[in-house]
Amino acid sequence: MTIENDAPDLVEVTVYHLEMREPGGREVSTPQGRIDVLEVDSPSVDYYRFLYDAVGRNYRWLSRRKMSDGELASVIQHPDTRMFVLHVDGAPAGFAELDGRNELDIELVQFGLLGEHHGRGLGTWFLNWVIREVWNQNPQRFWLHTCTFDHPAALKLYQKSGFQIFKEEQLRREY
Repeated sequence: MTIENDAPDLVEVTVYHLEMREPGGREVSTPQGRIDVLEVDSPSVDYYRFLYDAVGRNYRWLSRRKMSDGELASVIQHPDTRMFVLHVDGAPAGFAELDGRNELDIELVQFGLLGEHHGRGLGTWFLNWVIREVWNQNPQRFWLHTCTFDHPAALKLYQKSGFQIFKEEQLRREY
């Protein structure tokens, strides 16, 4: 008799928790093309899942994929969750999700670009746009976490934009 193991494979991952306690960011030139950032007040679950998968599939983003549609809707449609979608020449190119339930301690929950938009300066520009938007709300802290599964340039981008590591941990995570 064969017993199949349905348990997911676990791998070592380093998680970096970063924060900014005063306005940061930097001025960067706007990349080529028509660049727009649109706030989506109450995204549909299908639209959110499209962006989440398009941005996170290569980086093993799992947390939102594991949520039921109802659970996800309650998070992304919460009045204190903000979602910004970066558009290049009219098409979605990336998104940022902010958790503002604690208005003094805002978290950048998700951030990234669709693969074809990497390497053009869009991530730097968009992150710094988001940073300015957050600090317009006068929080005491803006924070995020990234890990070794994320884009290889993510940690450096966050640090260059003014975030500082306040915690680093080694975890075993589903692969």
